[in-house]
Amino acid sequence: MTYVGSVRAALAEVGDPDRAAQQQAYMKSELPFVGLGAPALKALLRPLLVEHRFVDRGSWEAALLELWDDATHREEWYAALALLRHRAYRGWLDPDLLPLLEHLVRSGAWWDVVDEIASHPVGQVLLDHRPDVTPLMDAWSVDADSLWIRRTAMLAQLRHRERTDSDLLRRVLVANLDDSAFGREFFVRKALGWALREHARTDAAWVRTFVRTHADRLSGLSRREALKHLSDDSSAQTGTSSTAPTA
Repeated sequence: MTYVGSVRAALAEVGDPDRAAQQQAYMKSELPFVGLGAPALKALLRPLLVEHRFVDRGSWEAALLELWDDATHREEWYAALALLRHRAYRGWLDPDLLPLLEHLVRSGAWWDVVDEIASHPVGQVLLDHRPDVTPLMDAWSVDADSLWIRRTAMLAQLRHRERTDSDLLRRVLVANLDDSAFGREFFVRKALGWALREHARTDAAWVRTFVRTHADRLSGLSRREALKHLSDDSSAQTGTSSTAPTA
């Protein structure tokens, strides 16, 4: 049996209908759930990922798409992400994978899957191939059709810490301030603040200055998220100097 077939067979034997209904309602998902918690799903998938190893990239990508595009339950999406992120296939995270990742983001279009794709595989490809991928992140940040593609561009550097390209971060965030096409959407405002909050762990002064510089175009939600863990946010309001970016 294939990985896809094994996943579907295993999911058919487990689950909790009451929990599944609660999960679907919470996630506002058109796809139903089987009704597994994250630890139980991880335990179910672990031996399947070991048993079914892909030796060629084409078969791996085909399995990802089959699980994703033909899913009858949301856990199949999570199984696809587990396959995508498995350490055995780390070498296949390169710019050639970006069209597939873009497809997952556009079709998934919700935070539970988009945020994982953005901060892990997209983020890793960006980190490893900055010259090739940076222009695409700029393009995604102003996508005309999908706030989730924009959110992906904003969250792609969440785990980069000291390796963050702050110029790119500034551009993708400025492109999504309140007066932008999707700037008043909750998931855009939240992502903007989250990206700033994470970068504050590396460069608090940069974040404070960004908040101060763009105060008139930054939502209260984004500002609160950005400054959430800073011990003193007064400089963001009073204009203390910093080497952070301008518009």
